[in-house]
Amino acid sequence: MQRLFNAARWDEDQVRDDVRGYVTALGDPGAVLIGDDTGFEKGRSCSAGVQRQYTGTAGKFTNCQLGGFLAYASGKGRALIDRELYLPRSWTGDQGRQAAAKVSAGASLRAAPRNRSVSRNRLDSRAM
Repeated sequence: MQRLFNAARWDEDQVRDDVRGYVTALGDPGAVLIGDDTGFEKGRSCSAGVQRQYTGTAGKFTNCQLGGFLAYASGKGRALIDRELYLPRSWTGDQGRQAAAKVSAGASLRAAPRNRSVSRNRLDSRAM
């Protein structure tokens, strides 16, 4: 598992699309989408999107990343089908900082409140 996460080359967007396609192909009419925005505390500020900001996870202002997640749940099971990292304004104009954190040059930079709608739009474009 460590090799998969640390050394293997794979396209995370393609994996997301494959998982989403498999899960939504089940076509359960009772399925629901669950959206969640959450924060991840970070000790340092070199990971993508880290800055001092409020996160409900910690209940305070702290160095953290914020992300939006979309899950699909039905009586047959559940799966994470999308994710989006929030990059705060302090990151959007700093190409050196983005390069150091390995944020790809073509990365889409979004504000936190739009994350869930972006995930939903990607899902709608593939028509469940």
